[in-house]
Amino acid sequence: MESSAWNEPEHALTVALEVVRAPLGQTLPTLSAVLEGLIPHRAAAKLTGYCAHYPMKTSGAAEVAERITSAELSRLAGVVPVGRPWQGEAVVAGATRQVFAAASAAAGSNGALLVLVDTPAEPLPEAAVRVVQRLWDLVCVHLDHRAADAPPGMAARSRAAASERARVIAELGEAQAAVLSGLLGTLRSRNLDDATARRTATDLAVSAMIELRSAADREQGLSEEPADAAFARIAAELDPLVRYGPVQLDLRAPDSARTLPIDTAHAARAATRAVVLAMLEQAELSRIHVGWQIDDDILRVTVRDDGPGSLASEALTVHRVTDRLKALGGRLVLDAVPGWGTTVTCTVPLGPVTAPAAHPLAALGTRELQVLDHLVRGHRNRAIAEDLHISESTVKFHVANILDKLDVDTRGEAAALARSAGDIAAA
Repeated sequence: MESSAWNEPEHALTVALEVVRAPLGQTLPTLSAVLEGLIPHRAAAKLTGYCAHYPMKTSGAAEVAERITSAELSRLAGVVPVGRPWQGEAVVAGATRQVFAAASAAAGSNGALLVLVDTPAEPLPEAAVRVVQRLWDLVCVHLDHRAADAPPGMAARSRAAASERARVIAELGEAQAAVLSGLLGTLRSRNLDDATARRTATDLAVSAMIELRSAADREQGLSEEPADAAFARIAAELDPLVRYGPVQLDLRAPDSARTLPIDTAHAARAATRAVVLAMLEQAELSRIHVGWQIDDDILRVTVRDDGPGSLASEALTVHRVTDRLKALGGRLVLDAVPGWGTTVTCTVPLGPVTAPAAHPLAALGTRELQVLDHLVRGHRNRAIAEDLHISESTVKFHVANILDKLDVDTRGEAAALARSAGDIAAA
């Protein structure tokens, strides 16, 4: 295993820079490539909550990568301790394989999982294990920042995708629970004589129900974040901005334990950070108050200062705060009173939002959006097939569906519609 180069700080920093500079859609392939010399593997997979549209992504040998499922990764996530890499055998890509897995310890990552598949069976050097863990933590911090600055169109689609996935998971859980409950009732019947069979089957059914619930909880952890945890993260980000300055920061955390959709949490933190930064640019400022409050199905973010009261909405344009809030059905109101200060109020609905359903690309499925992303880049069918590990005939099938659903006649028209709708690159 060629790992000696990793002992050089310059090499490690070069590798880290290469990974974080990669386009979002190439983050995993790039990470897999740079780790190949440290831990040989045939495929790599990640399961994260940074993009609700594409929580799972795979890379590597098609015969392995294409068969990896989110259910397999979710089960593996249940046994890999956060911040403590794990090596062993697990069912991945439909077979028992040797894998290496790391769950990120980075703040806000919710234990995002990296899995390297078909790795060496012998124990890996401790130094290599530490390097992979630290590099994966760095990647997760990078993805978190990219998610916080996601284009408005992507935020709307991610919100819709997360809601749909949660609905499907809930329905699946209810259906499976009903089946297993019926199974338990049958096996517990006094008309059955084989007590051992009943006991064994009962234990298996109970275990299946527990595993099903655990999978649902892990999915929820990737798509939601507690309001108090989300606020604690932005509070930690704001502290260095005022720690050694003349401005005092007053913080009021939400008094609700309600969970927020992950895209809402990202948008609320981005809005809070942008407003505070804009206020700090003013002169004659001594205090900024930041508060989050949940009223019914509304998250309300209030940022108030005691400055000159001259802050203009143009100061927030560069951060695209208004656009991001609108994508989630929210709004921003700025109230500046000369001599009394400025108050900025951002509101985001937490319940169902109708706006994402009306998005021009809302009718497209996950694979169709991936193909459309390639059309926007001007790629031909062969290049699309190679990148997505599918056949050219399958690409043609998806393109035909895209044209039909978007009600356009050509690939160019579909690409133009996608550009007008916003960035669709997958994380």
